[in-house]
Formats: sequence, structure tokens, C-alpha cells
Amino acid sequence: MKRLSIYLCMLFCITLVFNSCKDDKGEVLPEPEVESGLNFPKKEMRAAWFATVWELDWPGVRGEAAQKQKYRAMLDRLQELKFNTVIFQVKGMADAFYNSPYEPWSAAVSGTRGVDPGYDVLKFLIDETHARGMEFHAWMNPYRISSRAKETDAFAPLPSTIPASWTIDLPLLRIYNPAMPEVRERLNKIVEDLITKFDVDGIHFDDYFYPSGFTYNDEADFKKYGEGYTKRDDFRRGNVDKAIEGVYNTIVSKRPEVVFSVSPAASRSYNYNTMFADVPKWTFAGWVDILMPQLYQEIGNPSNPFETNLRDWVQFRGKSQVVIGHALYKFGVTTGGPAFQDVEQLTKQFALTKKNKYTVGSAMYSAGDIMANRIGVTDKLKELYSHNAVMPFAGREVAAKPVMPTNLVLNGGQLSWTVAGANQKSVVYHFADLKAVGKVVAVTDDSSLNVTENGFYCVTTINIDNLESKATETIEKK
Repeated sequence: MKRLSIYLCMLFCITLVFNSCKDDKGEVLPEPEVESGLNFPKKEMRAAWFATVWELDWPGVRGEAAQKQKYRAMLDRLQELKFNTVIFQVKGMADAFYNSPYEPWSAAVSGTRGVDPGYDVLKFLIDETHARGMEFHAWMNPYRISSRAKETDAFAPLPSTIPASWTIDLPLLRIYNPAMPEVRERLNKIVEDLITKFDVDGIHFDDYFYPSGFTYNDEADFKKYGEGYTKRDDFRRGNVDKAIEGVYNTIVSKRPEVVFSVSPAASRSYNYNTMFADVPKWTFAGWVDILMPQLYQEIGNPSNPFETNLRDWVQFRGKSQVVIGHALYKFGVTTGGPAFQDVEQLTKQFALTKKNKYTVGSAMYSAGDIMANRIGVTDKLKELYSHNAVMPFAGREVAAKPVMPTNLVLNGGQLSWTVAGANQKSVVYHFADLKAVGKVVAVTDDSSLNVTENGFYCVTTINIDNLESKATETIEKK
């Protein structure tokens, strides 16, 4: 019996260790690429949404020079704050911030819809973003075509490239009809056109699927396209499922390195029942690389609390990475409510987000509110982002594996190393002591860096997929 007890105890311990390497859905988690003897900081996507519909964040000014100056200034501020990702709305109203064969130029750029602004807007945006070491994710609204203030107003004229038969007119919105295969094919073509012409790092959809608050008269569509569905709501969800799967397949077949992200509304049931978006189906199927829920309510909200939605989305992340969306736009605004009159609300949200082992960053809505710095919320953000961060891996591996640097040398205050292989950046870490949590000193294209703090340093490389190599041995600065 004693031997049996010892055997059972050993078996229990082995099982416990094995299960500790699983996530809460029973999937074995990958081993970290970085050397495990040190306490490395958590990887983070630090994103800012740039809303261009109604010119909310950009451009808001006319003329190439003024628009470029404004975008550069905003990027410089984000770089100072140690952001690493821009999520820029390139298609908000069946329009485009580039020359598209499917939708007209956005009126936001030239002032008139369909008018070429005279410069390659999207290439400029991408190049400037990449020049500062940030990723550029192209944000698209899949269905919205135009809006109007009241039902008696006319919608903007329909672009000649969009057949009227493909559209639905709601009281305040005109949208592409989600039920039509032709609409889904058009969406796939729009995505394909963009990712093959431009060096974007990601495609991003927000939470506008079947727009909420409207009644849909889709009996004819249900009869025509609804084979296999007994319920209208399931049919609508199926239409959106096909759109998401189609975009994912387009990305994988044309440029698999591009990451696909979706930012649903805070409540999972609201997405499912009101916008007919079965987000967990997409994440478990692997169609979405990054799940970015918009957790825009405060901690302790009586009907939609931040902390409850955070736990809920993490449970239903499937194969997706999880990045949390924060309502920066509410801080210092009376309509934001009492909780958003104190910047410590952001501190507490960040603490909950970072504490959860399945989250890999945060996204701020929106860039304009970061620039505004109402009640010092951006100052708080600077404090929270006091050190650099390494982008997490999401999506598919297409590049060669990153190679661990060699020949790490410290000569006075000059740290240097050797990198083997192309298209790799180096990550320099500092540890106050070998038990402390480290910090990212720099993510750099160089192979040397001046360092000032005493302590221990090591270096890794990171490839274009955001996969990281093992770390070098540490070297001490005294």
C-alpha cells in the first residue's frame, strides 16, 4: 500500500505539471522561445485606433502637406508613448484611403468623395508608421455604405461600382446586404486588392456587422439563400460567419503573414443576438488571429462590467490572441460617467488586463483622445507604458526562425552583439538582478546600444512574424 501511495502521489504530481502547461480549454500551450531562466516582461500589442469616418481622428485638414504634418506629429507622439501598433480606418463608408477599383476615394482626404487627393495616401501612412518601428493594421467596416441624420434626408449617391441590388436601406444607414454571396465576394476582392498592393501588417474589422437597433425585412433573402436554416437569426449569423471565413481564407491564400483581427462589442451575448456575430465560432475555428473586445465600460459597471467581460472573452478566445480595447474617449468627458473622471480607472483596467495570462496587450480608442490628454489620461498612459514592449506573435509563421544573437560584449557602456540572418530586429533586455522582472530597453535594427543602468543584460532577435529567439547569456554591467 505504501508503494502504491508513493506511485499515486508521483502520478498526481506528473499530471499536475502536465496540466499546468495547458490552457483552460485543455490545449497544450507552446513553450516560450526565450530562455526560461529569467523573468521576462509580458509581450504587449500597444495599439491606437485612428477613426477617419466623419474625420474623427484624421485628417481634419485639407491639403497634402497639412495632412502629412498632422499624421507625422501624431505618430511621433505615439512613438514617444511607446506604442507599437496603428489601427487605421481605411474603409469606413464603402470608400477608400487609396485608389480602389471597388470603392471611391474617401471624401475625408480631398473633401469630395471620389476625388483623387493627388498623393498616395495609404503608402504614406504605412511608410511613416513603419519608419517608427510600428505595425500598420488596416481597419475596414465590411458593410456600411453611407449614413443620414434623419429618414427624410437622402443618402449620398451610390457609387457606380456598387449595384443598388446589393444594398439595404435602413432608417439611418445604407449597408451592403450581408445575405448576398456577391457582397461577400466583393468584400474578399477588396481585402485581396489592399493586401496585395500595400505592405499592411493586418486587416481589422470593428463590431459593425448587422447594425444594431434596426428591423430587417429579409424574408426574400431567407427564402433565396436560407437553405439549411430553420431560424432567421441563425441565417443572419451564418451570413456573417461566411464573410469572416472568406476574408480569413483570402488573407491566408494571398498574404498569410497578414494578421486578421476583430473588435466585438463588450457583451458577447449582444454581439450574438443583436449584431448576429457568433464571435466564439470564429475564434475556435481559427478564422480570427487577434480578438480585440471593446471593453468600454468601467470596472464594477452594474450591467456590463469591465472585469466580467474580460474574463468572459478570455474563456472564448479559442485560437486567438486577446488584446483589450479601452475607452480613452470617455476620460474627462461628462457623458463618460463618474468613473471616467479619474485616470486611476485606466490604471486599474491595465492591472486586470496584464494580470490575466491570456491577454497580450491593449488598444486605445482613439488616437485623437490620446492627443487630447483630457484630465491627464495620456500622462497616465505614459507612466503605464514606461518601458518598451515586444509585439506578441499572432497568425501564421512565414519567415525563417529567428536566430539567437552571438558575441554579446559589453565595453564600458557599449553593448554589442552579432545577428545572423536578415529581416530580424534585436530586443535588448535589462534585469536589475537575476530574480527581478526584466524590462525591454530597446527593439532595434542595430547590433549595438549604449546602456547606462547597472545590472544584467541579454539580447534576443525577433523576426517579421514577431517570433522571438532564445536569449543570449546575460552580461553584467557594474
